[in-house]
Amino acid sequence: MKSRNPLCITLLSALATLGLSGCGSGSGGGSTKTPPPPSAITVTIAGAGTGTVTSSPAGVNCPTTCSASFPQNTQITLSETPGANNTFAGWGGACTGTASCNVTLSASSSVIATFAAPIGNLQNLNHIIIFAQENRSLDHYFGAMREYWAQNGIPDQQFDGLPQFNPAAGIAPLLGPAPAITGCDPAYPYIPANGSTAAQNTSCIPNPSDVVTSFHMTSMCTEEPSPFWNEAHLDWDLNDPVGSSPAALNGFVVTAANDARQASPVLNDTNGLRAMGYFDGGDLNYYYFMASKFATSDRWFTPVMSRTELNRMYLLSGTSAGHVYPLAPPETPLSNTTIFQELQTAGITWKIYVDPEGTNCAPTDSACLANGSSYINMFTYEQTILNTPALLQNIVPISQFTTDVQNGTLPQVALIEPASAAALDEHPNDVDTESPSDIQAGANYASGLINALMASPSWKDSAMIFTYDEFGGFYDHVSPQPMPSPDGIQPIDLQPGDICDGTGQLGTGTCNFTSTGYRVPLIVISPFARKNYVSHTVYDYTAILTLIEKRFAVPALTMRDAAQADMSIDFFDFVNPPWTTPPSPPAQITNGQCFLTAPTPTP
Repeated sequence: MKSRNPLCITLLSALATLGLSGCGSGSGGGSTKTPPPPSAITVTIAGAGTGTVTSSPAGVNCPTTCSASFPQNTQITLSETPGANNTFAGWGGACTGTASCNVTLSASSSVIATFAAPIGNLQNLNHIIIFAQENRSLDHYFGAMREYWAQNGIPDQQFDGLPQFNPAAGIAPLLGPAPAITGCDPAYPYIPANGSTAAQNTSCIPNPSDVVTSFHMTSMCTEEPSPFWNEAHLDWDLNDPVGSSPAALNGFVVTAANDARQASPVLNDTNGLRAMGYFDGGDLNYYYFMASKFATSDRWFTPVMSRTELNRMYLLSGTSAGHVYPLAPPETPLSNTTIFQELQTAGITWKIYVDPEGTNCAPTDSACLANGSSYINMFTYEQTILNTPALLQNIVPISQFTTDVQNGTLPQVALIEPASAAALDEHPNDVDTESPSDIQAGANYASGLINALMASPSWKDSAMIFTYDEFGGFYDHVSPQPMPSPDGIQPIDLQPGDICDGTGQLGTGTCNFTSTGYRVPLIVISPFARKNYVSHTVYDYTAILTLIEKRFAVPALTMRDAAQADMSIDFFDFVNPPWTTPPSPPAQITNGQCFLTAPTPTP
């Protein structure tokens, strides 16, 4: 082999310092450049929190891919994304601080990304209180919410209430005409027969050209429309109550008229006008204030298109076990597991608070309160409670609620039963005109319990889910939503002639338990509740069960509560609690008029 000359050796040495090589001999000699080997960047995630780190150029996507190689001298930018409710604490290794991490890969490098766990999380919520009043739809109670915001200088945001209160420009939905739906044909009015209980035209004959428009109620007392199975389905669509087509939501007035005409004694509002009435922030000033300060929803539905008892079965157990009617002899209570039974098994404390006023129960008679004034009596678990002294102590008078929140004896899960016998549950008036149910009196009663919680030591780690058990037959412009059947059971107690009793109807459309009922108001009241927040996620209120199940690590009761979205992520901020100091709400106005004559609709 021919040896290189001294000049070539010198040239090789010079090229090496430049990262080059090669030295030819003679006139054909030359040089070539060999690139340096690639360098790697490795990311390590540290800390008690969770998060991801990605790179630009792409290659790192940690914690899935935490190491990648790039050509030497590549400029790498690493970006961090904390997990839900987590925070980024800073970089280590080749980067420091919390600003963007930029690395020039002159050699392999290591970077540490530290994520901090939430300051607070769902485990900070130690008390969940369920408080469901009676029989009011969202449009009927909260439909004027955006009007209230405009009147009180509260920034507008999306809220799907009555369209006549939406702004003309800005955030959708925007201003629209007041809803107007089919009323009774005035050519066929209800006419009582002289000297007889018989009457002409005991049924409202619908006439789509004679409509009733949404209007402001002037009386705080209202005769009851019907929310029963048949009426709720006619509300869906007078011409298609089995729901084979989208909801027309045109039956509320007709069903309310028929309730009045066929009641005994006949009610005043025989044309069903009350179904289209609404209240506003001047009537329900306490609720409008609270819903605006705390978290609410415009997609919060009852679980089933029927009356109170069936919906409260869902509230307690996630199902009505196929029932569309309240239990009646010879039927026996449901054997389904209730949330309280499940909590008891898991060692979680609970109480049911009952108002004894107007009942035959002494405040200290827990057996009487459980059997006659608590909806737990719809379940066989009630007998277990009655026969177990330690469990019977969990049924207490409502006066105990104030004591418990003050003394630190509030259970982990509490249910406040409606004060129905005292006419403080906000239920529309039945047939007793001696003592009409006044919504302002009911709201004032509720405000006392809510205020007691906010002013107590228990406030710091509690949440009250305040809602209504069903829509009461009052108009709402949003259709019930699809929802999984809780247990695959179809209606088992339909009567001949009922809607859905026809051949081949069960299991189709609205003839099963695969849709919600109608919307009802909601206020989530807690130091952790988001400020002035409106959720647009579809829930039925078995989501309350889901929240309890997640917090206290107990299993779902049915497929219905298992399917609900997670309220803890939506309505709450556990990292920066917004309401460690609760707001100071106004006193509920109680001087509204109370009469039961047929309303006179005015804009």
